[in-house]
Amino acid sequence: MVQNVHPGGPRVGLFATCLVDMLRPNIGFSALELLRAAGCTVEIPKTQTCCGQPAYNSGDDASARKLARQVIEIFEGFDYLVAPSGSCAATIRVHYPDLFRAEPAMRARAEKLSAKTWELLSFLVDVRGFAPTGVSCKASATYHDTCSGLRELGIKTQPRALLSAIEGLEMRALEGEETCCGFGGTFCVKYSEISDAIVTEKAENVVATGADLLLGGDLGCLLNMAGKLRRAGAPIRVFHAAELLAGRAIHAIGEEKP
Repeated sequence: MVQNVHPGGPRVGLFATCLVDMLRPNIGFSALELLRAAGCTVEIPKTQTCCGQPAYNSGDDASARKLARQVIEIFEGFDYLVAPSGSCAATIRVHYPDLFRAEPAMRARAEKLSAKTWELLSFLVDVRGFAPTGVSCKASATYHDTCSGLRELGIKTQPRALLSAIEGLEMRALEGEETCCGFGGTFCVKYSEISDAIVTEKAENVVATGADLLLGGDLGCLLNMAGKLRRAGAPIRVFHAAELLAGRAIHAIGEEKP
């Protein structure tokens, strides 16, 4: 079990993300447990929806601004906004201010929210100085660094620092760990052949590690790689790092539940 700390610390608004909400809620529950264990008072606003990332990446700034405005209104009253996704956190932290460059008042609000927006694993290490205790997993694992988390938020050492506290877990190096998996949101739909070539190489590198588990911090990337690994018949289970850290790695991503 993760270390339990009584709540009463910073008030955190958990931005669950669309994919987690619809496809892998276990990640959301894991994030909640970890934040509480790190001493945070956590709330999950029921009115939250998409951060606007798909629209923004597709050049539909008007739709992205509409969604961004909603996120700002919902989360600006919290001490922190935390998301178990580097891509969603980066959209809010890095790109929201630019979306409102022509609206000074909204830009100021976006900048304030940007300053207190964090990806989950980075928040646990960099803000809360948290490490899980009493968590064990006798397995070997390799880690994929997602593009947005790595390049826009500087997330690299934090997940590994947290995972190093899991008793019995052996971490193995992944060739091309910082290389895109081919998902890229709408990229995999627009450029499916290129996307498939990229994830094929990624899956081959994952298999070459001989690891039991593939871990990461973005569900979109994990689903993409899990699908390719499964179609290739590779016996590798795929989890968000938060699931392992919270002791909630029950079913693998991409695996049918009994």
